[in-house]
Formats: sequence, structure tokens, C-alpha cells
Amino acid sequence: MNSTLSLLALGGSTRLNPLALFLQADIVVQAVMTGLILASIWVWMIIVSFSLRMGKLERASRAYEEEFWESQDHEKMLGKRAQAELPPARVAAAGLNEWQRSTQAKPIDRDGVRQRLTGAMESRVAQEADDLAERLNFLATTGSVAPFVGLFGTVWGIMNSFFQIGMQESSSLAVVAPGISEALFATAIGLFAAIPAVIAYNRFSHRVNRYEARLHRFADRFHAGLSRELDRG
Repeated sequence: MNSTLSLLALGGSTRLNPLALFLQADIVVQAVMTGLILASIWVWMIIVSFSLRMGKLERASRAYEEEFWESQDHEKMLGKRAQAELPPARVAAAGLNEWQRSTQAKPIDRDGVRQRLTGAMESRVAQEADDLAERLNFLATTGSVAPFVGLFGTVWGIMNSFFQIGMQESSSLAVVAPGISEALFATAIGLFAAIPAVIAYNRFSHRVNRYEARLHRFADRFHAGLSRELDRG
């Protein structure tokens, strides 16, 4: 059976057969490969879903901000259900709620109001950025851990090859090659999972940071408008 699988894995000496390599591998190496394949599938699901989510969120936020600055009634804008769940809307709501609470007391402490407005909106911006980046932790973890998990499978496969040498009392290439092939295949799967995860994590982290900076600019502009209103009052 092993010899048949070895021939299948070699693909008639012209190419490798990944399925045959997987079926021929030791149970531990198979478990490593399975875990890495599942991790790779999950990584690509995150990549696709996050790309779609960020694209939709950026377009909706851009349209909301344009409408928000054109509107004279910000409270009415914040009351629209279709837009209330957008991050800029939640940032503006945090600032407006703080404004309403802080200006109820008389006399008004203008410096204190400005500081509380800043704190409320900055805290909301940070929360929105954290919520967006939450799923990226899996990409970072996979990118850093997957190569080492694959390396564990490689080490185990090589150890198994040496064990076969001892059992068969032969160090010929025919005895060693199948185990080494399985071992190196585990490393290849680890890299296959890790490389897209690292690239996507770096790209998406930059995208989240850029979106967070956009929210900061929105918050600063809204803070300036409330501050001018405070001076007029």
C-alpha cells in the first residue's frame, strides 16, 4: 500500500500528487495539514468578507459625511435609522449627546465642555477602529503561527523517516524520500496559509488606520462646529 501511494505521490516521476502525499502521511502530519488547510480557508473567508465590508463601509461613510455637512439639522440626520449604524453617525451622536448634557448646567464651563466633547468623540472613534480590526487578529495569529505549525509537521515527518530507516535497516532514498516529501508538504501548506494572512493583515491594518484617520477628521470638524456654537451661546 505504501509503495503504491509513493508512486502516486510521485505522479509517475513527473509531478507530485498532493492528495496522495496527504493520504500517505503519518496521522500526526495529517492532523497538522488538516488544521493548516482549515486555517487557510478561514483566512480567505476573512479576506473576502473584510474587503467587501470595508468597501461598502467607506462608500456609505463618504456619502453620509457629505449629507451631514450639507444638512442644517444634525439631530435629524442622526435620527435616520438607515444611517444611524454608520461609524461617523455614532461618532457624531457621541459628541452631540455630550454637548446636550454638558450645556444643561448653568453657567456653562466652556473649556470643560470642549474637553468632554473631545473625550467622548475620541473614545467613540477608538471603539469603532477596534471593532473593525477585531477579526484581523486571526490573520495576524495565522501569519505568525502557521509556519511553525507546518515546521512541527516537517520535524515529525523527518523523525518518522529516521524511524523507518531503523526499522528497515536501510538508508536508501526509496525508504527516506516518502517521509521527507510528506514533511516538506506540511511546511508548504503552512506557508500557503501564512503568506496570504500576513499580506492581508498588513493591507487591512493600513486600511483600518486610514479609516480611523478619516473618523478623526470628521470628529475634529464636528468638534469645531460645536465649539463655535458654544462661543455664540
